[in-house]
Amino acid sequence: MTSQFTPVTSGARLSDQVARQLAAEIAAGRLAAGAKLPPESRLVEQFEVSRTVVREAMSRLKSIGLVDSRQGSGVYVTANPSYAPLNFDARHAESRAAVVQMAEVRRALEAEAAGLAAERRDAADVQCLHDAMAAIERTVLAGGDGVEEDLQFHRAVAQASHNPFLIGTLDYLAQFMRGAIGVTRANEARRADFAAQVRQEHAAVLHAIEAQDRTRARAAASRHMDNAIRRIEDADPGFWRQQGERLAVPLVSPVARRA
Repeated sequence: MTSQFTPVTSGARLSDQVARQLAAEIAAGRLAAGAKLPPESRLVEQFEVSRTVVREAMSRLKSIGLVDSRQGSGVYVTANPSYAPLNFDARHAESRAAVVQMAEVRRALEAEAAGLAAERRDAADVQCLHDAMAAIERTVLAGGDGVEEDLQFHRAVAQASHNPFLIGTLDYLAQFMRGAIGVTRANEARRADFAAQVRQEHAAVLHAIEAQDRTRARAAASRHMDNAIRRIEDADPGFWRQQGERLAVPLVSPVARRA
């Protein structure tokens, strides 16, 4: 078993982050059917979390049929999972079109996630959203691209919906969203007005959820994706030649995602 895992950080529940990384390894085939997962002690070390967090993550993976335990032996990837994993191939898409298409998918899902979050969020969810927004600002001020932090903000919205199926769907799409967000943020960073718009749009989603206004939250999330599409369509051709096509590779090439 050669998979190396990234230590998880504050934001979403640590056990959710651990489960997400393990599920991604299984989906990519790096943890094949029948493979034995690393021992608990090794997962604790790699993720830099407690044993309780790892056990909660294992429980989540077992609940959706990705792994099972064998007494006295360990935890193994299920040979015949009890669900059919979502699978699609975006290689046919031209990179600009693929980014727009992913934003269209996200618009439907994230508007619903934001609406449910406004109805169901608790104080911890709201704090996660504030923390995620602050993390984006810190990273950008330090010269980073903010891609992972942006992804975490949208994940925090989904988490606040308290709908495990919606959360799981967006977790799966994260492998494609990462490439799309990389493109949109690089484009937005070229223009101060674009960057300011994104901050305002994130704040609008957060404030609507915090106010428990479902209608406003749905509208804010949908508008954010509409504007992301518009910003991509307004990007000058030089951006695609210099950065856009390269950054879109993880979205349109499954091989590159697994490299």
